[in-house]
Amino acid sequence: MTEPRRPSTSDGATDRAADRGRDEVGGSDDQRVGDDAATIEALQARIAELEDQWRRAAADLDNVRKRSARDAVTVRADERGRVMGSLLPVIDNLDLALEHADADPDSIIDGVRAVRDQAVDVLAALGFGRRDDDIGGSFDPARHEAVAVVDDPQAPAGTIVRVVRPGYGEGDHQLRPASVVVASGDRDGG
Repeated sequence: MTEPRRPSTSDGATDRAADRGRDEVGGSDDQRVGDDAATIEALQARIAELEDQWRRAAADLDNVRKRSARDAVTVRADERGRVMGSLLPVIDNLDLALEHADADPDSIIDGVRAVRDQAVDVLAALGFGRRDDDIGGSFDPARHEAVAVVDDPQAPAGTIVRVVRPGYGEGDHQLRPASVVVASGDRDGG
């Protein structure tokens, strides 16, 4: 780095004195130019090295993204396979029930109930247990879907008077909310 030049006198004596001082202290201008060129060359090499590191890091990140996407597809496929595998016994039992369609109707009804219970157990094992919401309980929009509102003088407003379809799962892991009929609280019928 060179020192700033001082304003010159009309005869240039100050400039010549400053140049002599620089030559004695810091060496010649040619030597400084050589030092500056070496510094620039070293900085350019460092910049090239950092750019190479940046490109490698960007390529590594891209590879991680691609690998993660492939892994996510594999995990989803494996999970679907496990879920469908757990439903196969339910389908097998439905097939058996259909084979015995000519049997006693009561035994068929019992068989269908058993298969339904088996399917409910599979859903519970997957984290989506059946919720048998109580009639007379309070309507909760996070857990219930109101499919109808009826006037029921026996029920307070906002209570469940009928469960049309049960809900499965809880909270963030809700497969389906319960479909319910809710009392309006309109006691005069109009």
